[in-house]
Amino acid sequence: MVVREFGFAVQEFEERTTRLQKVMREKELDAVFLTTEPNIRYFTGYYTQFWESPTRPWFLVVPAEGKPVAVIPGIGESGMRGTWIDDIRTWSSPAPEDDGISLVAGVINALPSRFGKIGATLGLQSYLRMPTADYMTLCSKVTGKEFVDIAEDMHYLRSVKSPAEIAKIRKACEITNDAFDAIPSHARVGQTEREICKQMRINMLNGGAEFVKYLISGSGPDGYKSIIMGPTSREIEDGDVLIIDTGAVYDGYFSDFDRNFAFGNCSDETKRVYDCVYEATTAGFNAARPGATTTDVYNAMWSIMEAGGALGNGVGRLGHGLGIQLTEWPSNTATDNTPLEAGMVITLEPGMTYADGKEMVHEENIVITENGAEWLSRRASEHITIIT
Repeated sequence: MVVREFGFAVQEFEERTTRLQKVMREKELDAVFLTTEPNIRYFTGYYTQFWESPTRPWFLVVPAEGKPVAVIPGIGESGMRGTWIDDIRTWSSPAPEDDGISLVAGVINALPSRFGKIGATLGLQSYLRMPTADYMTLCSKVTGKEFVDIAEDMHYLRSVKSPAEIAKIRKACEITNDAFDAIPSHARVGQTEREICKQMRINMLNGGAEFVKYLISGSGPDGYKSIIMGPTSREIEDGDVLIIDTGAVYDGYFSDFDRNFAFGNCSDETKRVYDCVYEATTAGFNAARPGATTTDVYNAMWSIMEAGGALGNGVGRLGHGLGIQLTEWPSNTATDNTPLEAGMVITLEPGMTYADGKEMVHEENIVITENGAEWLSRRASEHITIIT
């Protein structure tokens, strides 16, 4: 496998398509219909910020044999021609009266109809990036075929990463680690969360991040109660604890982990709880290996926190998949039970409520290998970092 710094070799997309077509034979599907940026990018390599515009729909049809067919607005044709895709159908969009629906229906109807089923991401943790009314119209225009859910199959395909994908995630982690390591040199009492996070964002961009699409923070006296709402204009005071959780993007692939910092001083209780979630991360790492499940990883982490006095876990899970999206399937929960395989990239995110209005969350990124787990992020310090 050729590992490129930017983009992928054509072989990467050929192998992804072959894997999907194997699933299609097993599920007796005539084609797969895709509409979202991550899924279309995964099979084509078409990578553009233009997805931020919600005006136009984009479609990809993967037949049972051969290469995918792109059905896209004309504005994207030149970019798609830079990928490995040959068959590109376009229309002038936006066209509310028929925004590519007749065109994509024609592509699907022209395919051989052996089983009468078209796969689409209709279920678990998925959606269609098109108006519901247009999807209903498409269903009526597609003759002799019905749309069936393949969301979980698609999640599984993307969960097992190639060496080239893992290399990009590793680089994103490296950039993020370097920016976290610099925080004690610029974060001070009296600064706001926004000011500290702004400098961290600058450092990640200077370090090679393509985007910093996710950067949150939370702070409070000797602890924090939220890990999704900041950064805010709250000024850091002596005795505060600050968490920053961020995902840098490198060539379309995310990192996702956090770090905790205390300012001036930190109570023995908060130090103990930090050590507890650090130990839980170790337990999750040791449990993460081929043949184990996401629930095994969850149980390994939760048992440490439960013994450490956890009052609960407000996050709802203790980690998740990671890749071309900040969070991907599967989830580390008490009931998920997804088997782990070599090539899967997941986060370990033990979090515990340890007092009223106080959480402690720790997160690292790992990849499953044939021999167990391997760190992608450089581990946080064993004890909480105190900035003086």
